[in-house]
Amino acid sequence: MRSKNVEREIEELRETLRRHEYLYYVLDQPEISDAEYDGMMRRLQKLESQHPELVTPDSPTQRVGGKPREGFVKVRHSSPMLSLDNALNEDEMRDFDRRVRSLLGDERFEYVAELKLDGLSMAVHYHDHRMRQAVTRGDGQVGEDVTENARTIRSLPLKTRSDPAAFESRGEVIMPRKALEKLNAEREQQQLSLFANPRNAAAGALRALEPAITASRQLEFFAYFLYVDGKFYSETQWEALQTLTQLGFKVNPYKAKCSGLDEVIEFYRHWETKRESLPYEIDGVVIKVNSVRQQQALGWTAKAPRWAVAFKFAAHQAETAIEDIQVYVGRTGALTPVAFLKPVNIGGVTVSRASLHNEDEIGRLGVEIGDRVLVERSGDVIPKVVRVVRKGHERRPFRMPKHCPVCGGEVVREEGEAASRCINTNCPARLQQSILHFAARGVMDIDGLGDVLVDQLVTRGMLKSVADIYDLKLDQLLELDRMGQKSAEKILRNIDASRKQPLPRVLNGLGIPFVGERTAQILADTFGSLDAIVDADEETLQQAEEVGPKVSESIRQFFHERRNRELVERLREARLTFEHTVRKKSSGPLAGKIFVLTGTLPNLAREEAKARIEAGGGKVTGSVSKKTDYLLAGADPGSKLDKAKDLGIPVVDEAEFLAMLKGSRSAAE
Repeated sequence: MRSKNVEREIEELRETLRRHEYLYYVLDQPEISDAEYDGMMRRLQKLESQHPELVTPDSPTQRVGGKPREGFVKVRHSSPMLSLDNALNEDEMRDFDRRVRSLLGDERFEYVAELKLDGLSMAVHYHDHRMRQAVTRGDGQVGEDVTENARTIRSLPLKTRSDPAAFESRGEVIMPRKALEKLNAEREQQQLSLFANPRNAAAGALRALEPAITASRQLEFFAYFLYVDGKFYSETQWEALQTLTQLGFKVNPYKAKCSGLDEVIEFYRHWETKRESLPYEIDGVVIKVNSVRQQQALGWTAKAPRWAVAFKFAAHQAETAIEDIQVYVGRTGALTPVAFLKPVNIGGVTVSRASLHNEDEIGRLGVEIGDRVLVERSGDVIPKVVRVVRKGHERRPFRMPKHCPVCGGEVVREEGEAASRCINTNCPARLQQSILHFAARGVMDIDGLGDVLVDQLVTRGMLKSVADIYDLKLDQLLELDRMGQKSAEKILRNIDASRKQPLPRVLNGLGIPFVGERTAQILADTFGSLDAIVDADEETLQQAEEVGPKVSESIRQFFHERRNRELVERLREARLTFEHTVRKKSSGPLAGKIFVLTGTLPNLAREEAKARIEAGGGKVTGSVSKKTDYLLAGADPGSKLDKAKDLGIPVVDEAEFLAMLKGSRSAAE
């Protein structure tokens, strides 16, 4: 029999963690350290694992659950999620204002101006203060159920703090610029195409079939509409934004009430010049008539409301000429062609280079040296060549070099790959980039070991291998330019501290092609040690989740190379972490059992039942098969019940299921 003290501690921990999540992810005002937060989270996880019957879907531990269905269920919206008409310049904005004035006659009105976030729209439904469902915009009438993935968004509350208890919040899912930079760096390492903008990256993350992938992408949700029973909750848009804030949602702070068009244009011009200072992308300003009554009077067309418009910024594009194409060598040996441009101002930033990615992309564009091209810049994303505007009079084609421009080593292009590579593992360009990757934050986190310092260390021959980092001495560092005693001592302390980094970071730091942060974690969890990974053949490696033939072949090729095995041994001598505590599978009352849910349960929502199954060590799948252990059935069970009976799968109701969670054997028998 559980103690009331345990229930009280669990609820107190949840409330405390919710408060600190709100402070950190919504207000950006953390009050405690990450270590303190992690300690409370681990305590809550331990208590819930001991008492799975107390797990609720709004618990902070339930942000990341199991895999959703194969594909996503289509859901019809409570009311259409219409798009907005665009005003592409001030004249078109004035036309919108004239139409509003004409339709409202002599009535006085005001606008609300909000930043137009460059993401994707999503509707989130709450009942009894708890998040129940999240649906993408889709075609405006029907979207996709992405509830499991949306739960991983930390700025989206799982439980709201005030009334109304049942409502629908609509808003924008975005990926911050830093998160996109990190994601593109990982994709570049794995030789994958880069996301051109945060919107595409956010859309891909929200529709990933594995919620853990969505969680790793650091998405955010900004709310801007509030509906109750399919109608606007407040009398004005401004009041709705205030209510959303009180409910615990992240609402963009940069907004304004405008008494007329001149104030709208002033707000627009301000953010057109300040947009690059924001940590996320915006592509304009959304203008809405503030009064809900007046919105209803203005009405809607078939595609958009007449009371709102998207006042778009000019595109970050410009024409310029390609003066040269040169090749850069990355840490995996990949050769990347880069266009050297006649400098051009794009969105307030002077751009003189743009990535051309690989030979295939150059061929697709049909670009040659001397051509005039359209270049696009999207926030902090690498500028890219969009298309050829005019062919140059004396244009010259680009040819990928047969020998590395840095070391002279052989360049090869494997069949089926887009990238050409320098195969000399001792290439100085590869070495410098490998060291920077190894020392980067999120990898071995050696603060101070940046571009300038690494360039000096490699140039002077002090670093000829990643492992040489751990042999650096104080007198060596003091020989370098602009290096003082305190700075040198701090770098050595940071190097020493990195020895304690866990195995997944060490594995990521090795720079194995196609093995980034997530794959390194999966490999460490599966095999438990670096030696086991080094010794595994391709078939064994593919037993790890998400590791297919291409990744397993890359790992085997890496460790087959003598120099790489020597590197591993030197890192072992440097006392880096080679062992990893494999995450234990739950030993709860449902450990190893596979459930399928069907029908409507009397008291438990489907998300809550699923959360309790997983907390008890079980797994939920979407269809009945011979591998299914139990069908948890409620009212109107449908065809799954018939199939379970045909296969002899035990069928349990809610009461029997709750008994199983408490450890009773009667239901299972």
